[in-house]
Amino acid sequence: MTSFCLGDLMVDVVARLFGPLAEGSDSPGVISYVGGGSAANTAAWLTRVGESTTFIGAIGDDPAGQSQLESLHRLGVDVRFRVDRTRPTGTCLVLVAPSGERTMVPDPGANLSLLEHDVPVDEFTAGDHLHVSGYALLRDSRDAALHAMAAARAAGMTVSVGAASAAPLTAIGAPGFLMMVPDDALLFANEKEAAVLAGPSDEAGELARRLATGGREAVVTAGSGTAAWSNGEATATLAAEPLQRPELDTTGAGDAFAAGFLAARAREATPEVCLRDGHALAAAACRTTGGRPEA
Repeated sequence: MTSFCLGDLMVDVVARLFGPLAEGSDSPGVISYVGGGSAANTAAWLTRVGESTTFIGAIGDDPAGQSQLESLHRLGVDVRFRVDRTRPTGTCLVLVAPSGERTMVPDPGANLSLLEHDVPVDEFTAGDHLHVSGYALLRDSRDAALHAMAAARAAGMTVSVGAASAAPLTAIGAPGFLMMVPDDALLFANEKEAAVLAGPSDEAGELARRLATGGREAVVTAGSGTAAWSNGEATATLAAEPLQRPELDTTGAGDAFAAGFLAARAREATPEVCLRDGHALAAAACRTTGGRPEA
């Protein structure tokens, strides 16, 4: 089985702050340049747990893009990519608070240029899986993402979609986003994203149930709290184990959770085991600077 991950690849400029951000002044911290992008991160974590993985995306014709491809190759990810001769490789400024919470300022760059014919649909085979980053559905790469999902379903593949981020979901609106998610897909969202799509609730299980309609399944995560899966009829929940390390970076934790869940699901594990494995990889991501495993 091969897992195809379609969507964004970024260079993350991670600034770990020592204290609150001092607006209009200096805020001391430690800065790192690491690989990022939700789809690329998920592909990397899937490979880390032994899955055969192919990333589909776009880079700029620049050293940053070449470095990102080499990084994914070192992690064991196969790559199908478009080179944009006019836009640079995407970059994201990630501000990490002392609590580990991150705030992102993305410039998608070449990610906007992914087109339908860049999707290797001739490689799609029954039994494989396609995971689409929600960012691909919220940007100019939407047609490529929709084409990939239609081709995957026609080939007999399963499909999952990440909900991206609460702010852009609010901008497009819940109906506009959900109409792009196939009825039989598995939707990943954190609590904030799920609240935008399904209305506010204090319970991850209730949010997952609301999102699981028309044959869709949903997984809702809550950081270090309880994660939930639902297919609209049954629901499973599991709390995360507490993290002992005080210095945490939550960048990519949701991407890693999706990878752990999908890898367990490929083994036909129960939803509870899938949630457990999702928590385990998310915890590993929190102990790593940036959103990918170390090469």
